[in-house]
Amino acid sequence: MSQLAFLSGNEAVAEAVRLCRPKVVAAYPITPQTVVVEALAGMVESGRLESEFVHVESEHSALALVMGAAATGVRTFTATSSQGLLYMAECLYYASGGRFPLVMMNANRALALPWNIYGDQSDSLALISAGWIQAYAETAQESLDMIIQAYAVAEDPAVRTPVLVNLDGFVLTHTYEAVSLPEPSEVDDFLPPPVFPDDYPGTFDLARPQSLAITAGPGDYAVFKARQHWAMCQAAKHIRTTAHAFRAAFGRGCTGLVEGYRSEDAEFILITLGSTAGTVRVVIDELRASGQSVGLIRLRYLRPFPTDELNDALFGAERTVAVRALGVLEKDISFGHQGSVALEVKAALYDRGAGVPVRNFVAGLGGQDVSRAHLADCFTELAATLDTAARVASGVRFVGLKDLVDDHDQEPA
Repeated sequence: MSQLAFLSGNEAVAEAVRLCRPKVVAAYPITPQTVVVEALAGMVESGRLESEFVHVESEHSALALVMGAAATGVRTFTATSSQGLLYMAECLYYASGGRFPLVMMNANRALALPWNIYGDQSDSLALISAGWIQAYAETAQESLDMIIQAYAVAEDPAVRTPVLVNLDGFVLTHTYEAVSLPEPSEVDDFLPPPVFPDDYPGTFDLARPQSLAITAGPGDYAVFKARQHWAMCQAAKHIRTTAHAFRAAFGRGCTGLVEGYRSEDAEFILITLGSTAGTVRVVIDELRASGQSVGLIRLRYLRPFPTDELNDALFGAERTVAVRALGVLEKDISFGHQGSVALEVKAALYDRGAGVPVRNFVAGLGGQDVSRAHLADCFTELAATLDTAARVASGVRFVGLKDLVDDHDQEPA
């Protein structure tokens, strides 16, 4: 029998980790992630979690430590944010290339300079090619649920790929809401201890000596990378299967890599990720009440990228009206081009989305407020895009900056 608790996103992650029973936790606190490892330290101290809790000297060491522990076949956990995630960058590639089934939480936070501790998604999106499955939670409840599912996906022998679960800094990590906590026995049934086949490489065993983190020449290296890519692509199927099993066991949760809201009959759709989706839903309801045909597609995962699901949601047979314009709303910018998520979306739509203009809205950098008025303006601009598609379809709109005019004659906000 589950129970309700009033938790922040950080606390929900810590409770999920407790329920997943990792044998090793590596901790290096960094704002706004600190609450997670503080809570886990208290759980270990009180006996609620039986785990080796190691307070390491850096984020780089944290990821190196859990890689070493995972190589012995045990479940692990660590968490980070912002500059800490970048400091881990070297180890991120080791972890994915070594196919270590790790789960890590990242509290999305802006990158320096200027120094800023508030939330945007520049950190995780800067490392989208690091070989980790990337998930983005909208609520504290989804944060808890994603952590539990992340272990099931990462430890699946057919996937064996690390998972990064992202929470928007402060907006989600420090905001409280009612969260349904499952019983430990329920999670034990859903997520048994990791067991890998005897013939599966990548786990130390005295009965089967092997070397990890080997060197490979050009030919063999390419084979390793191709297999890593194929495993990531196959992970989409296992994410969906795991989500369906989770819903059957706990009675809640999305079962796809994308989620729509009033999008089936919407002519103008915003695509976004993370906690901002909640505010977009409110704005959609308000605009729908005035007769506007607007909707939302939320990207729950960016790796593997849900190309087929996104295209089906936007152009599939179940739609009742044609999409006329799309906006991608994101909290990052790939300097000199566009937002990273917009580039991903445009690539995914290349075959099936020809002729539909895509507008890139960049908002929330460094924790900047993304208001309902800002989001309503985004939908207004999508409608205007139909008349000026050639001029604005490839541009970037910095939402909420009153005096910015860029080199492409962008209209000021």
